[in-house]
Amino acid sequence: MMLRSTFSTSTVRLAIAGAALGLLTLGGCAMSSKQMAEPAAMPAKDIVDTAVAAGSFNTLLTAVKQAGLVDTLKGKGPLTVFAPTDAAFAKIPKDQLNAILADKALLTKILTYHVVAGKVMAADVKPGPVKTVQGSNMTVSMDGGNVMVDKAKVVKTDVGADNGVIHVIDRVIMPPAKSKHH
Repeated sequence: MMLRSTFSTSTVRLAIAGAALGLLTLGGCAMSSKQMAEPAAMPAKDIVDTAVAAGSFNTLLTAVKQAGLVDTLKGKGPLTVFAPTDAAFAKIPKDQLNAILADKALLTKILTYHVVAGKVMAADVKPGPVKTVQGSNMTVSMDGGNVMVDKAKVVKTDVGADNGVIHVIDRVIMPPAKSKHH
């Protein structure tokens, strides 16, 4: 008697699961092919929205707004951004940081030095000079087991965005005083 009761409960559960699956399948048929191709879990985020969501790039975002680069970083891309955290910006003396934020041309030069055209994932990074959007080369190197960009350590890699990728660095990097053109 007990065996029959268990069997009946399992049969009912299986029937409910099958019905639920059938409803989900029918619901999926009502969706367009475009809707089915796009993940429903989270909408895609561009580099700016990804940085906002991370919560540790407030100074960088302020600087990007100040320099008028928001639309660029929200654009099609793809771009690779070596993004200094708020702690990285805190390493710059406050009066010097305020002077940089007040000088739009200098600020733009510094910020675009943190950007490389294309989506460069950590696995694709090789030591040597890398051309930045600013026009100068940054130097990628290895120090022990750490990837370095100029004198900044890459502390987190491959933070994906729908228009590129962010690699988090522990300090603000400065472009060379004069760009070398060969």
